Amino acid sequence: MSVLSITFHCTKDKIAEWENYVDDTLFLMTENLLDVEKYILSEVHSDFIEDGKNYNLLLIFDNNDKRREFIESELENITEIIDKKFGQEVMIFNTFLNPKKTRL
Repeated sequence: MSVLSITFHCTKDKIAEWENYVDDTLFLMTENLLDVEKYILSEVHSDFIEDGKNYNLLLIFDNNDKRREFIESELENITEIIDKKFGQEVMIFNTFLNPKKTRL
């Protein structure tokens, strides 16, 4: 199993538009990803963020190769699409999670 966590930080000014995008477009893009075994699309609550809001997409792959292939192709496409639509209003942070022990 191989996991990728993608955090999207949206500025206050674009939260309503971003939430609509997450519910419709990002959800459908995620549903159509072939190599993703499972996913969780979340709104992130944090007491430490005051200048916007975070959202997270946790993707679970069968192995590291499928994760790498996703990063090299699909993630670049998704990032480009979001950049064109939201520019600097939505920042994307990737975290590679390499499970040592799981109970999923």
